Amino acid sequence: MVESITVVQFHEAVPGDEWHRVYGGATAYFVTGSFDKGVAFVNAIARLADALGHDPDIDLRPAGVTVRVMTRETRELTERDVALALQISTTACELGIRSEPHHVHAVQLAIDAMDIAAVLPFWRAVLDYEQVGSDDLVDPRRIGPSVWFQQLDQPRPQRNRIHIDVALSRTQATARIEAALEAGGRIVNDSFAPAWWTLADPEGNEVDIAPWSDDTVWEDDSE
Repeated sequence: MVESITVVQFHEAVPGDEWHRVYGGATAYFVTGSFDKGVAFVNAIARLADALGHDPDIDLRPAGVTVRVMTRETRELTERDVALALQISTTACELGIRSEPHHVHAVQLAIDAMDIAAVLPFWRAVLDYEQVGSDDLVDPRRIGPSVWFQQLDQPRPQRNRIHIDVALSRTQATARIEAALEAGGRIVNDSFAPAWWTLADPEGNEVDIAPWSDDTVWEDDSE
């Protein structure tokens, strides 16, 4: 049985600011500058993954490569992810490829529901997603955003029932919030900060800025 580790333990084992825990595992973005260099980097990662028997998710684009590590049996981080992340970072350095932590983020769709068991199957069918646990849906292709169902204790007829969650590092959260406010948004709820802030656009559509990847947020979990 593979044992999970906390986010704090992951960051203690993987130093630096390259990797951040967002939805779907620890993620890093590497600037390659060209498609050819990106392919070479991906091939190098493939060799590392094959040697460890532990495959990451990789998104190859002309300008860079996004890599996400997560142990699928637990859907959490484990020592396998530590080993692979360290080797990937070392390989990037050897190839002269730098990371850009501020490009790391993940988007999740959150749906408020009084009866999750009744609502979830509709979204599972219409999105062709897979159910994980009792309140999560994930894209089997691991491309689209995940969907999380939040339990309501009473109806909210005058409030949005669907909002977007944006997970990113704490160093980027402040800048993202400031940019949203300058663009006409407002903070609706900061009572859960620094775990997350709820913002709204000028018409009241909501988004949570959630730097849950930061070590301080998970500090209690490390004990």
